[in-house]
Amino acid sequence: MKRPINQSIHRLLVAFSSVLLIGSFVGCHSSEGKEERKEKEEEKKADAPATVEVFPLQRGKLSSSLQVPGELVAFRDVDIYAKVSGYIKSLNVDVGTEVKQGQLLALAEAPELSAQLSSASSRLNAQEALSIASKANYERILEASKFSGAVSKNDVDQALAKRNADLAQLEAAKSGYREVADLKKYLEIRAPFNGIISARNASTGAYIGPSGKGSEFPLFVLTEQKKLRLVISIPEAYTGYVDLNDQVTFNVKAFPDQKFTGQVKRQAGALDKRLRSERVEVDVINNNKKLLPGMIAEVNVPLPTKNNTFIVPKSAIVNATTGVFVVKVVNGKAEWVPVKRGLEADEKVELFGPLKEGDQLITKANEEIRDGSSVNVK
Repeated sequence: MKRPINQSIHRLLVAFSSVLLIGSFVGCHSSEGKEERKEKEEEKKADAPATVEVFPLQRGKLSSSLQVPGELVAFRDVDIYAKVSGYIKSLNVDVGTEVKQGQLLALAEAPELSAQLSSASSRLNAQEALSIASKANYERILEASKFSGAVSKNDVDQALAKRNADLAQLEAAKSGYREVADLKKYLEIRAPFNGIISARNASTGAYIGPSGKGSEFPLFVLTEQKKLRLVISIPEAYTGYVDLNDQVTFNVKAFPDQKFTGQVKRQAGALDKRLRSERVEVDVINNNKKLLPGMIAEVNVPLPTKNNTFIVPKSAIVNATTGVFVVKVVNGKAEWVPVKRGLEADEKVELFGPLKEGDQLITKANEEIRDGSSVNVK
C-alpha cells in the first residue's frame, strides 16, 4: 500500500514544479518586454527635439565694481639731514608739530664756518680796495695819454690790464664770500613744505653732519598729511576700465562706518612684472587729518563699460571642459559659439565673440543640447 501513495506524491511534486517553471519563464519574458519598451521610449525621447527658451542678443552697458586693497601714503614725505657739520644749538619743533614752508626747525652752530666767513670778508674788502685803486690809476693814465708825448701807449695798456686783473680778483673774492655765506645758511634747518613732523632723531648739543655718525638718521621726517596718495593695484583684466579722474570710494578699519572718496590722478602705464597689475594712485584730500599715512584701505573701484557691448544672462553661458560657449539657434538647429566673458554684475555678463545683434540664444544653455541638434523654440 505504501508504493501507490509515494507515486501519487511524486506526481504532485512534478506537476507543481512544472507550474513554477512555466510561471517564472512567463515572468522573465514579461520583465524583458517592459525593459525593451522602456528603452525604446527613452530612445524616442532622446531623438525628439528639445524645447528651449531663447532671447534676442542685444547691446547694452554694464556697470560693475572691483574690490581691491590699497595703502594710504603721504603725498610728500622727506627725511631732513644736515648739509654741513656742526652741533645743534636749538630745536624749535618736535614730533607732531605742524610747520609751514620755510619755518625754522633747528639751528646749528659751527665756529669754523664763522671764521671762514670772516676771512672771506677780509679778502673781499682788500680786493675791493685794490680794484678801486687800479681803476683810478688807469683813468688818470688814460686822461694823460690824450696829451701828445705825456704817456706812452704801453703804459696805458699795462694800466688797463692791471685794472681788469684786479676786477677779476674782486669777482673771485665775492664768489668765495658767497660760498661760505651760503654754507653758513645751512646751519638754519628749515621746512621745505607745509606738513607735520612725524619723527625727530636729534637733541640739543648733538653732532650733525653730511657724513659720519651725525647723518646716521635724519634729523626730522616731514610728512604732508592734508593730502594723501591711495595706492592700489588694478589686475590686468580690468585696466581698460579705469581712467584718469575716475572717482573711487574706500573705507579703513579705524572708521568702518564711514566712506571716503578720492580721484584717480596717476596711472603707471605698465604692468608690474611680478603681480601683473598696474599701479594706480588716487589723490585723497585729508583736511581733517582723520586718515593717516600707512593705513590699509578697502577700495571700491567702479568699472563701467565704455562702449555698448553684448549683455547676456549668466545662464546663457556654458563653462565646459572644451571651453566657454553660448548656444545659438539657427533654423531650428543648435550651434555652439565660443565666446569670452567680460564684466559681471546682477546676473548679467558682458560677452565677446563672433555674434551679431539679434542672434537667438538659448536662455538656459547646457552641454546636453549638442552642437547641430534639433531644438524647438517656445
